[in-house]
Amino acid sequence: MQTIFALATARGKAGVAVVRVSGPDALAIGRHLVGVVPEPGRFVLRRICNASGEILDRGLVLFFKAPASFTGEDVLELQLHGSVAVVKAVEDAIRDTGLARLAEPGEFTQRALLNDTLDLTQVEGLGSLIEAETEAQRKLAQTVFSGGLSEKTEDWRSLLVRAASLLEASIDFVDEDVPVDVVPEVYQLVEELLGELQEEIEGTVVAERVRDGFEVAILGAPNAGKSTLLNALAGRDIAITSEVAGTTRDVIEARLDVAGMPVTFLDTAGIRDTDDVVEKIGVDRAVSRALAADLRILLVTDDWVDTAELSDKIDFRYRAKVDLVGGVGISGLSGAGLPELIEDVANVLTERMATIRTAITARQRGGMQRASTALLATREVLNSSGELELAAEHIRTALRALDSVIGRVDVETLLGEIFSRFCIGK
Repeated sequence: MQTIFALATARGKAGVAVVRVSGPDALAIGRHLVGVVPEPGRFVLRRICNASGEILDRGLVLFFKAPASFTGEDVLELQLHGSVAVVKAVEDAIRDTGLARLAEPGEFTQRALLNDTLDLTQVEGLGSLIEAETEAQRKLAQTVFSGGLSEKTEDWRSLLVRAASLLEASIDFVDEDVPVDVVPEVYQLVEELLGELQEEIEGTVVAERVRDGFEVAILGAPNAGKSTLLNALAGRDIAITSEVAGTTRDVIEARLDVAGMPVTFLDTAGIRDTDDVVEKIGVDRAVSRALAADLRILLVTDDWVDTAELSDKIDFRYRAKVDLVGGVGISGLSGAGLPELIEDVANVLTERMATIRTAITARQRGGMQRASTALLATREVLNSSGELELAAEHIRTALRALDSVIGRVDVETLLGEIFSRFCIGK
């Protein structure tokens, strides 16, 4: 593959900038720029020069020998002073060698995938880690990037390989060393895997919310103090507040970090019957967004009337404007009850996060759902017709589905399992 290079750190002024070169000519490029390249695993301070011998900078030079690098290729890293001019001069010097081209977006990670230093799940985890804004997002992404889902998927594959080898042995290699009835063990393996897959599938829904942000809708009658509460939560004026009922016509959002979790609070239009066409659209949008949200907070006032759509969907009810009416509840104006509201929201969302396992994306969920569907079909066959050939085909389908999650499965694995377990061909 052609050697590529790019700035690995953000562009602009900085203390340090890192330029990365990856590919078969990385070492040769290093020799052009710095002369003697350090041994793999070591770093040295070198003068970095262009083809004319002009000193461009003094920086640290590191070399990683394939396959012991991020991309699985020879990799040269130049740690430079973070000057825009220095970075441009070094990039020009690399380009002038004629040995490398500028990398495409994500190409270093793509090569890591092609060279098996990362699998598909780790690539997705890396992408999520780069985009993480909250502690919950960081922890979730780090779990996947560290190989948590890869390891778990390998465990699942080993169970499927065991089940497939039992069935294949019974079908094709009938002798005294093969168990007479493999169905009970295969059934147990299928049941075990189905349970684990279902837990992961359910957890991905919450994991996606951690990545994209939970939504909490603030509901109430007109002039219940919803916009004032949103402004108080955000710490700035986001929504227009007025004593005139019906000021909020559309959904207004404020994204906050709540106990390390990304949470978007939604200020919605006051819910009431109205003949105003525009206000009615706002009320309909409020109900729609509230039903789609993860949590719903109701600010209770004397004029609030429970609606059939929302009455059993409300998660928290707080007395509104307690700075005026007294008692226990919420006031965006005085700040009363805000810490308790935040704590209530954090506790519920933390409980939901406990359902997250290691899968985090819709793609990963899709692969596991296909595997689960195939295993349900396997169980149905084992319970009814008992046709081992059909059951074995369903298990192969499940294996291919898991292959779509991490990108690896092969026939040799099945044969190796059969020979090692049943001494076939002795």
